[in-house]
Amino acid sequence: MNAIKKMLIIPTSALLFAAAMGSAQADSLPIDRIDNVLSHASDYGFTQYEEISIEDRGRAEVEGWLDNEWYADVEFSIDSGETLQEQRERLITGAWGMSEDDIRQALQIAQQEGMVEFEDIDIDKNGIIDIEGHDESGRELEISVRQGSAEVTQIDRD
Repeated sequence: MNAIKKMLIIPTSALLFAAAMGSAQADSLPIDRIDNVLSHASDYGFTQYEEISIEDRGRAEVEGWLDNEWYADVEFSIDSGETLQEQRERLITGAWGMSEDDIRQALQIAQQEGMVEFEDIDIDKNGIIDIEGHDESGRELEISVRQGSAEVTQIDRD
């Protein structure tokens, strides 16, 4: 390979890598638009939520329970509510996770700590809700709260 081809391939490769990395990052949604996502998820049948992630191109992925046996992982259009992808499975563990009220309370606490947009909210089996997002200057912010309380257990500002 001659020197000119090498000089063209390296910058092109770097540009393609940067574009791929940018598209791999999650998008975010203003906290006050959570009702759009919860409305679509509720219409689909979700009763308990394990995770809500904001994806690229105006999509939200919702994982949780439809009832005490059926677990679903569904991707919605945030604006239209159209179901874009879905997967269901019957589990014997029983429903657990966050209610809509838990999600709203956790996001309200995150907002009080300076978060204006969120990327992801999820809960672990110990009842700790983690919210990832950004403050108004675009800095990353990760907040953990205990389910059912206003107790902030951890804050990371990057």
